[in-house]
Order: sequence, then structure tokens, then C-alpha cells
Amino acid sequence: MTLRLLLPFLAIIFSQTTTFALSSVNINSNTNPSRTTMSEIASVLDTDALAVEANSFASANGIQVERKKTEESEDNLFLGAPMSLLPNAYPEQEFKKACDVAPAFNELVERVSQDAEFLQQTLGGGVSTMDPFTAKILKLYHQVYVDDSTANAPAKSADRLGILRSDYMLHSDDDSYQIKQVELNTIASSFAGLSCKIANMHRYLMITTDDEKNDAVFPPATGVPVNPALDELPLAMKVAYDRYVERFTKSKNDNDNPPIVLFVVQDGETNTVDQRLLEFALWETHKIPVVRRSLTRLNSELSVDETTGALKLLKQEVAVVYFRAGYAPTDYGDGEDGIEWNARLTLEASRATKCPCLGYHLAGTKKVQQELARPGVLERFFPEKDETNKVAAMRTCFAGLYSCGDDATPEDLEAIRDVLDGGEAKYVLKPQREGGGYNFYGEELAQKLRSNIERTGDSLELSEDLAEFILMQRLFPPEQNAVLMRGGKVEGTGDSISELGSFGTLVVGSDGKVVHNRYAGFLLRTKFSGVDEGGVASGFATLSSPYLC
Repeated sequence: MTLRLLLPFLAIIFSQTTTFALSSVNINSNTNPSRTTMSEIASVLDTDALAVEANSFASANGIQVERKKTEESEDNLFLGAPMSLLPNAYPEQEFKKACDVAPAFNELVERVSQDAEFLQQTLGGGVSTMDPFTAKILKLYHQVYVDDSTANAPAKSADRLGILRSDYMLHSDDDSYQIKQVELNTIASSFAGLSCKIANMHRYLMITTDDEKNDAVFPPATGVPVNPALDELPLAMKVAYDRYVERFTKSKNDNDNPPIVLFVVQDGETNTVDQRLLEFALWETHKIPVVRRSLTRLNSELSVDETTGALKLLKQEVAVVYFRAGYAPTDYGDGEDGIEWNARLTLEASRATKCPCLGYHLAGTKKVQQELARPGVLERFFPEKDETNKVAAMRTCFAGLYSCGDDATPEDLEAIRDVLDGGEAKYVLKPQREGGGYNFYGEELAQKLRSNIERTGDSLELSEDLAEFILMQRLFPPEQNAVLMRGGKVEGTGDSISELGSFGTLVVGSDGKVVHNRYAGFLLRTKFSGVDEGGVASGFATLSSPYLC
């Protein structure tokens, strides 16, 4: 059976009573009286054979993750990355919206990062009191960029590079599904490399899996789009690198020791292939060398020229620092003021371009996301009349976001009461933490609030322990059937939901001038329904591709 015959099935993602307008195609369950299940698809498709084809493509094209080393084996062994065997239907209009709004969110991160007063007001109260990690990042931000000291001159002369990813779920309060922002990632935004390979794999399977006996007609849709992330992310790094060379050195070819791009990575990292794809693209396309180091190792190998602020890794000058680590307390194993924090400060205090700088890192916190969704706050950062369209485009993406701290408004308290009165299924409680696995859902969420709130009638007294959390409207994307693979094997078949990530890249000069601002590709993660968390690296989701309808 041709895989193209499956595409109408991919688009039937709602229950029997729901109509879904997919761009130029209206798929109404009344014309498809029974919902097509993956078991029915499997009856006409040899899933095992298709999995063999997918595994072959994945192995030949590096769709892999590194297996964790064990005491028995220190060898580098690789497994097939978690992936969906088939692409997932996605409304083209909402996909395009996520792409189009990326440059506006890029600008927002830049402007927030330069507003020290806003960051201090938002993060300097209960959040910093209850979350030492965020407090430390905020302290370093003030030390390096805000405090008036000549020692800060090199850092203030540095350009800024953003490789960002805004994550969305489709959600509907009526019959119309729209993207709603889950979070805006500003540090270590991953899977740009592997997502390109997954999209290529799905297009390949669509073309080559064919049965001459079945020449089916499939919905007139644009199919799996080309993912430009492996072009766009290295391009942004090149722009930042070339600006550094132009500003601070004569030429990257002046000698046999050109400046490098430094990838800051975690010890024991398993998502190395995704990172290496960016590294190899930088070299193959732009002839820019990359060196990988952990924060622990960097502490003994870094130095900053006291006169120029040049960052040196042993004898090599560093033009760009790209963080794929440093976003979680576990990356700073030596503790408060330990060697990893010292390395982070050394990197930040130099003239090298950071991706991200401390300001961008702080702009991606959950508390900042919640504060930006308040009425009138976006206008603080986009005050000009010709920027109203940007504000409107971003605001339509916001889900309901509510404070759990001492700045809680009546609207925030009303959402908290809703949880206490049995509405916990409509919300998720999020801390200021990246990496997946930290959120509270359902009864666990309700218990977390009940144990930290004193309620007298309608009056609520919130414990300070809640200050580091935000309460977010829970999003319910449409379900569709999927075959998910993990470690090269079919993990299972069943109803799934997906989360779309839209990459954006940004280069800003030390003078605040934006020199590069682009949409930069996509990521689609798919997981079985009923799984709360959504990270691929943390073992919850798989990599997929959108099939635009």
C-alpha cells in the first residue's frame, strides 16, 4: 500500500462529531463515519517492514542518540533516536503562524534582556528567595552587565547571539484550534539537527513506500515541509563569528590558529549527534572550527586577557560561546561559587559573543513568560505605533498564565481557587526549571497548592514556597494515531499528541542594533496521550514531522 494512502488517515485526528478545516481541505467525520484507528491502518500496512526502512535511513543519516556509558562499557554506542514512524497532520495556517511570529519573539527576548529593572522586579523577589539557581543567574547578570565597573567593559562590548525555540500546542476553547505557547526556550534549544533528518526521512518514506496496486488520492496539502534549521542555525553562528573577527581580529585566516566557536556541553551527554550536526555544518559550510568542553573542564583551561577581554581556551581565542549546558543546577556540581560557576562567570565577563548571554537566559524563565502575558506588558517593550501588529501576533499565542507569588492579581487568585475547588485538570504548575520532568499535574498539583495555601472563605494566603512557580492553563491538543519508535524498535501504537517548536535566530550588536533576525526551522515532538511531560531527551516524547494540511 502506498504510504500516500495513509495521509487522509493522518488528517482524521478528531472524534466522530468534530469538523476540522485543514487549509483547503475540510475533513468532516460525517463523511468518514468511523474514526480510522492505527490498528485499521496497520491492517493494510506492513508496519514492521516500514520500521526496517526507517531504521536503515536513520542509521545511514545519523538519526541517533548516544547510549549512556556503563561500568561494564566505556565505549561510545549509538541507538536510533526516539521517533514517530509517520508524520503527524498539522494545520498549515497555524504552522505558518508559528514561523511568522518567530522574529517578533526574538526581538522580545533581546529587549527584555536589556531591561534590568524589569528583570529585577520580576525575578528578584519571591522567585529568587525560593529558587537559588535563578537567584544566582540574576546576581551574575547584575555583576557583569549592570554594576558600574570598568571590569565589565569587555562583556558590555560583546555582541549577542540568540538561538531560540518557541514551543506551541494546538488548543481550542471552541471549534477552532490555534497554537498556544507552552514556553520560550532561550538556552540549549535542542533537536534542530535531528529534526531536519527526521523530516527528510518522512519525505523519503512517503516517496519510496509504494504499491503499484494502490494508486490512492490523498488530500491536496503541502506535505512535510523542508526544515532549514541545519542551514539557519550555523548561519547565525557564522554571522556572529564574522562580526567578532571583523571587530576584534584582523582575519580568521591570519595564522594557523583562527578563533573558535566553543560548545559548552554536559558531561555524559547522550544527545551528542544533534549537537555534532551543528558542529559539522559549521565546518563543512563555513570552515569555522568548534571545540567542545564541559563547564567543569573549562574552569582550568580558560583565561581572559586583562587588557582586551579576549577569551582564551588554552591558546585558542574564542569568538562565540554556544551553551548546550548550564541551564540546570546539576550542571554546577561543585556547588555555590564552585568551579562550574567560576567558569560561567569567566565566559560571561569576556568579549566573546555568548549564546545565550545571561540576559537572554533570564528572559526565558517561566516567571518572565507569565509576566509578559499580563495586559500592557508587551507594550512596554514594543511602544511604537508601527509595532502593534507584532504585539497582537504574540499575544494571540499566549495561554492563560497566573502568578503564585505575592504579586498575584485577583485573576491569578481566581485561577488558584479553581484548582482548589476541583479544577486541577485544567492547569499545570511549573517551576523555573529547564529539562523536563519538574511540572505538577492533576492531583499532585492540587495537593501542592493545598499544602501551601491557607484558605478562609474566598481569602487565600499563599505560602512563600509557591513563589518560584507559575500556574499555566493546561493545553489539550487534538489526538491522532501514531506508531512511535525508541531505540530502533516499535515502542507502541496508539493515540498521540504533538508539540511544535519554532526556531528563531538573532544577532545583536553591542550597540543594540539588530543585524540578523530570522525564523530558523522547526521541531515536532509526539508522545502518547496521557503522558504529561514532553521532553525527548528526558524520555517522554519522540521526534516527528508535521504533514501540512
